[in-house]
Order: sequence, then structure tokens, then C-alpha cells
Amino acid sequence: MRLPGRSIAALVLAGLVAAVCSPFAQAAEIKSLALMLPEEPTDFGWNQQAFNAAKIVCAKYGLKFMPATGLGYGDVHAQLRELVDDGAGLIIAHASGYNTAAPEIGAEAHVPVAIVDRPQDSRPGAVADYTVSGHEGAYLAGVMAVKMTQTRVVAIVVAAESPPWNSQSAAFAQGVKATDPGVKVLYAVVGAAAYSDVAGGRRVTESVIGAGADVVFGQGDRSAFGMLQAVETKKSINGGTVWFIDEIGDKSAMDKGNLLSSVVWNLVPVYTAMIEDLKANKFGTHAYTIQLADDSVHMLHTKHIPDPVWAEIESQRKLIVDGKLKIVPIWDTAKVRALMTSVAAPAK
Repeated sequence: MRLPGRSIAALVLAGLVAAVCSPFAQAAEIKSLALMLPEEPTDFGWNQQAFNAAKIVCAKYGLKFMPATGLGYGDVHAQLRELVDDGAGLIIAHASGYNTAAPEIGAEAHVPVAIVDRPQDSRPGAVADYTVSGHEGAYLAGVMAVKMTQTRVVAIVVAAESPPWNSQSAAFAQGVKATDPGVKVLYAVVGAAAYSDVAGGRRVTESVIGAGADVVFGQGDRSAFGMLQAVETKKSINGGTVWFIDEIGDKSAMDKGNLLSSVVWNLVPVYTAMIEDLKANKFGTHAYTIQLADDSVHMLHTKHIPDPVWAEIESQRKLIVDGKLKIVPIWDTAKVRALMTSVAAPAK
């Protein structure tokens, strides 16, 4: 159908007006990326991996990197407004405690924001959720734990029961049960949000070692330093080595002989996808994931892992990557706890 010249002109004008008046900046206008972290990026984990990934992505796209670190877990409205005033073009709010304030300030300032643990709040062009999980790697960690335990008791220690950690805890337990259903899985929670509780991480880890665990899968941000201290200073109930399997980062630089492996996350593909989605006007329209297939999740290969054990891990990894073994994430706390032999958690 042909349109009269005036109609065509009107449509062109309307398109220009819509582009100018669009509430959120066009992707081509994004000049900077702000990253909000609850702690300093020195934890070899949640904070440091995000910081490193954001820095790499900013360099790749020529964006100004605007890190805001050590913000804690409280109200961050003021810090968000300051980032907006400083010209943030995209704000990545890397803590579940920020997932209410960030969309509010983003809407006020017409700045796109990325949040965690609130996929239901995604909004095209405005809010994207990246509740990522290394559950595929955690399944492999469970297999590895069974291959290494001498007491036939392994443990999961978590600083909090957040969605990513819930899914990893469940997958670890599933990996254990699939490999040897006779191995016990102890589950212990440090606190409701004990992310930086080093002393608590150590205390709770010592308790599961005393209960028989000689392989500990620790999920704790900074509290993981306490977990690692516990396995370094305590022997198992039969006098042997207690192994530690970490997650998110690589603590090899501080290993004293007990760091067996880690479920390592690489967030570069996630943050890269956000920038590409902004360019393609797809930001906030889908979830972001990490997985074994593209090595955005991988198991740390340390010298402590015997060759036959690593060969089994590689074999199981191939099954997952090829789609022959599917690890479905479980986010619900009650369902996660139901998979465990025993549960120890502070009263709410």
C-alpha cells in the first residue's frame, strides 16, 4: 500500500520524536558502566569476579568503568543517585539487597539497570535480571567429593540461602547421590546473610568436620576465608586431610594444601551479552545464564585431584555439555534442604 507524501513525512517525524523522547537512552549512547559491589573486590569470589569481568567488558567496548565498592548490604538509594549524577549509562547492581532500589532509581533517571535474584522484575529496556548459577559445575563437585571422601561424609556450608547458592547446593547433593547414594551430605547454614562473617564460616565448618565430613563445599563470599581456615587447621575424624571445594573464584594463591577445586564463574559472557542486548534493544527481555558448554562455568583443576578422579569429572562434564545429562536448577530452600542427610541452620 502506498502512503501519501504527507503521511510518510508524518511517520518519519513521529519516529524521530519517539527516538528523542524515549525514556531510556539508546544503546549507542551508553558510554559508561557502573558496578555496585557490597564488599571490596578482594574476596576471590562474588565481588572480585564481577569486578574483573566488568573491567574487561568496559575495555572491550571502550566504556568508562565506574566501580562503587564496599557499599554494604543496606540502603543504596543515595549511592545509586550519585552514580546517575556521575553519568552512569548502565548500572549493574551486584547484590540481592540492591534489587529493589536499583530499578526505582533507574526508572527515575531513565538508566537501564541489571539486578540479581528478581527475575520477575525484568522489564524490556529498563531492568534485566542475571540470577546466574554454577549448578552444572556444582554437580561435578558432588561427584568429585564422593571420589575423594574417606569418611563417606561430605558437607555443604553456606553463608546464606540465596537462589544461586540454593541451586548449587541442590546440584552438589544430586551429584553425590548419583555417584554413591550411601554417602551422607551434611548441610549447614552460617546465617541469614552472613556473607562477610569469617568467624562464623570457620565455626560452622569446624562443626561439620567434627560430625564426620572430610570434603566441604563452601559457599560464602568473604566468610569462605573462615571455611578455608577450618579445613586447614582441623583433621578429619579419622585423622586425614579435609578437602575444600570453593565456588565462584580461584583461591589457589592462598592454598596451603586443602583447596581441592572450585566451581569457577566467568561473568564476562554475561556482561558482554548485556551490552550486546542494549545495542539490539533486547535488554531485559530474557534471562542470562552461565554453563559448562562455554566455560563460563568450569571446575578448577588443582594438583590435589588424582588423574582418575579428574578423568571421571571430564566424562561427566561431557555428558552435561552433550545434553545427555541434564541438571535442572532448584531454587527453593525447602526443596534444597529435602535433599540433605541433615540440616543445621540458625532459627529465624
